[in-house]
Amino acid sequence: MKQKFIFLLAIFGTFILSGCIKNDPVTIGSDKYVEFDATVLDTPITGQVYPVLTRVPAYGASVVAANPSISRTSGAVKFRVNLVGAQQATDQTINYRVVASPVLPAGVNPAVAGTHYNTGTSFVIPANSSFGEITINVLNPGVSSTTPVGLVVELLGNDLVKPSQNYKFLGVQINEQ
Repeated sequence: MKQKFIFLLAIFGTFILSGCIKNDPVTIGSDKYVEFDATVLDTPITGQVYPVLTRVPAYGASVVAANPSISRTSGAVKFRVNLVGAQQATDQTINYRVVASPVLPAGVNPAVAGTHYNTGTSFVIPANSSFGEITINVLNPGVSSTTPVGLVVELLGNDLVKPSQNYKFLGVQINEQ
């Protein structure tokens, strides 16, 4: 009985002390990427790698019907961007842009900067943090329309932090009613 116990303990110890993932000190932790929180968590539109959000996303959760709609009266809408990799000791200014010819769902017109929205071209991930925010200021053009408008934002990164190829786009749809 004692021999069986020692044998089982030895086998159990072998499994506990071994791992399935090869630790490669050259690559683990050296790459840094930025990605949209909502793009990781929400379903992309057909044929694209990004979702088009119609509701304000909660941080760290998929968009649900209880989230407020993005409409012409929403004002400032913030979208969290995740830093994937080691936190940095200094602030990281991350660049982004609005895609000039976005792919949007059928029946959604491209939003016009200065009429439907305003946004910047960069944001900051503070030192020793894993998150930053892009703010899109939704404007009220004053005229109600039944046709929604939309835009697609693309993360560009900086010299140190690159955009994630799978999660660098985020679509936003604004209800104009």
